[in-house]
Amino acid sequence: MNGILLIDKPMGWTSSDVVAKLRGVLHEKRIGHSGTLDPMATGLLVLFVGRATRAVEFAESHDKRYLARLRLGLATDTQDTTGTPVGGTPRPVSREELEAALSRFRGEIEQIPPMYSAIKVKGRKLYEIARRGGEVERRPRRVCIRSLSLVGEEEGGDFLFDITCSKGTYVRTLCHDVGTVLGCGGCMSALRRLRAGDFRLEDAHTLASVIEAAEQGRAEELLLPVDSLFAACPKLTAGAAGERKIRCGASLPAKTPPGEYRLYGESGEFLALVRVRDGEMTTLKSFFEV
Repeated sequence: MNGILLIDKPMGWTSSDVVAKLRGVLHEKRIGHSGTLDPMATGLLVLFVGRATRAVEFAESHDKRYLARLRLGLATDTQDTTGTPVGGTPRPVSREELEAALSRFRGEIEQIPPMYSAIKVKGRKLYEIARRGGEVERRPRRVCIRSLSLVGEEEGGDFLFDITCSKGTYVRTLCHDVGTVLGCGGCMSALRRLRAGDFRLEDAHTLASVIEAAEQGRAEELLLPVDSLFAACPKLTAGAAGERKIRCGASLPAKTPPGEYRLYGESGEFLALVRVRDGEMTTLKSFFEV
């Protein structure tokens, strides 16, 4: 079983929980994902199954789009509502005030990663240090907020915003920092991932539906082909001799323009993502079974 599986992750599950569950359901140990979601978050989790796990590295850098909920007047140690309150001053905040604060976070910004994160410092994960009551200095990281728009306000006073951001962006840190700018404190009260690269939540499956499909012997029907990840790359077909060389890890002469391509065999099998440079084709990553 090889391919890409889009899951609508339920609340309360870690990304690792989902992977562990599906390893048993699909009877496949080789399952990975291209971007962690916190347990309180829901939405699109892109999983790579079987030989497709070789493609994870190409998807990790994809931009992500989220619908997030911001609660003002409360700051917590985890920067979301699952944490322990550490401050905040409830006060009315107008839409105009919030819009002005959000404008400071569009484009390239620096974020200090939260202590409750899996980032390692001197070999130790930050959340392990935080759970023992410790705190260490963290270096700011540069991330990019491609778009950030306020889309609504809920009856309880939380604000909804739509955000598209680069790899490594912590949306809960963004909520915390917006609250700091407003002087009242803030944290994230909900998060739903809508998109990762070109993969969309609308095309995702619930865990229950995947389990049902597996029980009926049709789970493989839910998988997207791994070459769908590289749909933006032009397609090339290798002849029999060229395919043999690619399968042996050798390079090929190429007359096509420089760039990255999807390479297929004469049978239509997706063989590899390749790069053409200076008249030579080399393999970036192979996807045929060995």
